[in-house]
This record gives sequence, C-alpha cells and structure tokens, in this order.
Amino acid sequence: MTDKLLHTPAGLRDIYSLECAKKHMMEERLHHIMHLYGYQDIETPTFEYYEVFDQDTGTVAPKETYRFFDRENNLVVLRPDITPSIARAASKYYSYSDLPVRLCYKGNTFRNKESYQGKMNEVTQLGAELIGDSSTDADAEIIAILVMTMLQAGLTEFQIDLGQIDYFNGLIEEAALDKVLEEEVKSLIEEKNFFGVETLLSDKQMPENAKIALIRLQELFGSLDKLQTAKSLTSNPKSIQAVARLEEVYKILSIYGYEKYITFDLSMIHKLDYYTGVIFSVHTYGLGAHIAMGGRYDKLMSQYGKDAPAIGFAISMDELLTALDRQKINIATENTNTMILYHQQLRKEAISIAESFRADGLQIELQNMSNNRTVETYMISAQKRGIGGIIFIENEDNIQVIEIATGNITETTLKDLMGGAQ
Repeated sequence: MTDKLLHTPAGLRDIYSLECAKKHMMEERLHHIMHLYGYQDIETPTFEYYEVFDQDTGTVAPKETYRFFDRENNLVVLRPDITPSIARAASKYYSYSDLPVRLCYKGNTFRNKESYQGKMNEVTQLGAELIGDSSTDADAEIIAILVMTMLQAGLTEFQIDLGQIDYFNGLIEEAALDKVLEEEVKSLIEEKNFFGVETLLSDKQMPENAKIALIRLQELFGSLDKLQTAKSLTSNPKSIQAVARLEEVYKILSIYGYEKYITFDLSMIHKLDYYTGVIFSVHTYGLGAHIAMGGRYDKLMSQYGKDAPAIGFAISMDELLTALDRQKINIATENTNTMILYHQQLRKEAISIAESFRADGLQIELQNMSNNRTVETYMISAQKRGIGGIIFIENEDNIQVIEIATGNITETTLKDLMGGAQ
C-alpha cells in the first residue's frame, strides 16, 4: 500500500520544482511562436467518446487506449491523440468558415503502452493545425512554424525529415498487393527493415519495377537529389505527383530560409493511418526518438461532418526537454523565487517588505527561521528548489542579501531595504 501511495503507475511520472518551471517556460515560448503566425488557442476535453478515436479515424490501436464507462454507460477514452479532438471541435464550431482556420493547443495525451517499451504513457504535446487549406503554401507554413519553434527552444542542430505518404501508396497500387501483404510490407518499412522487405517480396508475383522501387525505398533518404532518384524508380502518377509536391514545398521553405533544416525520406510512413500527403518528423542528436511529428490529413475532418483539408504537427515537450538537457542547452526561467528569511520578532517588517516586492511583480517566499537551523541549511534547500536568492533579516541593522548561484552576500539595513521596496 505504501508503494502505491508514494509511486506513480508505470509510464507516468511527477514533474516538479525547477524541471516543472523550465517546462512551463518552454511551453510559453513555443506557444508564442504559434501566436505570431496567427494561430488561436483551443482546448478540448481530456476524455471523449470512444468513437472520436476508434480505428475508423486511423488513430491508435484500441489496446493502447485507456477506456472506461461514464455513469450513463457510454464508453469514453482518455485522448491518445489530440488531432482527432481538434478535428471534431473544428467541424462543430467552424462549420460555417470558408476561410482557413488556424488553431494551436497544449494538452496531455495518454497511451497504454507495454511497460517494457520504456516510453511514457502520459505525454504533453504542443501543436498547431491549419484547417481548410490544401496548398503547398500551407504545408510550408506549418513546417516553417515547426522550424521556428525548434530555434526558439534553443536547438541549432536538428533536421526535419520530410516525406510524402502518397509516394508509398502509389508504389503499392502499382505492385497490386493484397491487403494482408500490404500491411506486412508497411510494418517492415515502419521498422526500417528493408532486408525483410526484400525477403518478403522476393518470390511474390508483381511488376518488377514496383518490387525494385519498394526494396530501394531505403536509398531515398537525404538531400534534394534523392527526389530525382525517387522519380526515376516509378512511373506511377500518384508517386510522381507526390515527389512534385515535395519539390514545391522545399522551394517555398527556401524562401523562408529554412531549407538547410530539411532532409527527405520517401520511406517515411506512419502508424496513424489518417495521414494523406506530406508527413514529417523532427530529430536531433542525443535522442533516439523524434521530438515532433505531423503531416497532412485531408480526409479526417469529413468523419466529423466538415469536408476540409488540414495539416498540423505536435511537439512532444518531454522529448524536447530531454534533448535540451542532453545537449547542455540551458532553459533560463524568469521570475525566480526569492526567500525572505526572518526571525519571529521581525514578522511585521518581513511581511511589509514581501508585500511591497510582490506588488512590483517579484515572487517572494516568506520563511520564519527555525531556531535549530542555520542560514546555510536554508541556502542548500533553496539551491535544490531553484530559488534565486535569500534575504536574511537577522535584525534591523544586519540584513544579508544572498545570491544562491554564486554565494555572494551583500549586507544592508532594514531601513535601506524598506526604501528599496517602496
């Protein structure tokens, strides 16, 4: 019982103190970037009816969802993915709109993963969705925002892998694979097991050029010249058109000045089946997982009653913060707390100073000093909790202003301090 009272279930964790402050600071920074591009905030419920996320939408498998019944016996689910929630809400509240709708959000998603995978089951996502615009300009805008958020976070070495799901779909059409074999091929390509693809297809009857193209997908990763290779491997119109769209998106991103962050991966496909066109993911060194992912989902909105194209992305804040930590990129938190430490007989003066500083927007902790603790013990505790400094009121004529990071001490008087707090 004690174990369950003190610990979280597998795949969940507490975030507190300085780590929590850094996370919130980073969320505010990235959210601001989305606002600069004209995106407006939206919040959707943490749990919704199961039908919003069932397999018809192309979202996660049922076994990965947390499901339960409400008191009316409706099956509901903790959202495993925010995009379907946004699509549902936009279909309801923006059904009248004939102009593109730009929405941004922050929220947690929940996936019931196997414990041995070592991944978090609750993840904070920050994302943006552009609904009602099918153009390559919309594709490029979403990717440009993603680049800008990564730069704002402090990353300098990262890449966005850019693919197009219709390139793969065109090859599958040309190969005329049955559904079972198609799913096997798709699963192997998701795992980047191209040896497995070659083995699986070696004795299958299909057009030889389609077989070669599927096997050579592994080569289609890298710079712009890979798009020429991709076009040379197939004559399928859907695949050729997919490559042409990537070329156009790259051209627009070059106008933004972001082409150096783009690489191409024509073997990129995703478990979320609602993607219909351009797809992408963000990677950086020191991290095995992607930081963010997204893509175009032109058919998802129609399932909720509004037939509209859409594209968006979601940043995993947990993965981003891990990457920043491993790359030793500091997240400066603003308005760090200051502790006012006082003896009981100077309570009135301490409260007066604290209230005056708070009126100026400073974050102040008031702490009555225990007789059996030294100033040094409070300094150690403050450092662990991310407190920036301590104002120790020993008596009216002896006040120490202590900077925790450096240990520097400035001495002043109550009269001078009160004058500075006015």
